[in-house]
Amino acid sequence: MFKEFKAFAMRGNVVDMAVGIIIGAAFGKIISSLVSDIIMPPIGVLLGGVDFSNLFIDLSMSGYTTIAAAQAAGAPMLKYGIFINTVIDFTIVAFAIFMMVKGMNKLKKQEAEAPPAAPPEPTTEEKLLTEIRDLLKVK
Repeated sequence: MFKEFKAFAMRGNVVDMAVGIIIGAAFGKIISSLVSDIIMPPIGVLLGGVDFSNLFIDLSMSGYTTIAAAQAAGAPMLKYGIFINTVIDFTIVAFAIFMMVKGMNKLKKQEAEAPPAAPPEPTTEEKLLTEIRDLLKVK
């Protein structure tokens, strides 16, 4: 059984998939930082100083003003601002992956459409041998 698992785990597709998952997780962190640290602050300013990460509904109706205060008290809440950030994260990641795949497909299409390389010119030896062959045919 161990031998079968080793053969499965070391197959090229599994290793490629693992590398893709690791890179995808790192890419996701980069995009999350991009959204929360660079994109959302200007959007919040444009919308009147709103910080999306602090938007929530206090289900306990206790009047907490921040998520931190509500969490410290253990109050139930709907954190819809964090959800908005997550949706924006996903949208940016999906668009970036779409653009990457589109670029890769374009490169593959160009490779497929590229005309085949012209055969190399015969060497001088080959030309001479061809001439000799042709002369022998004539005789």
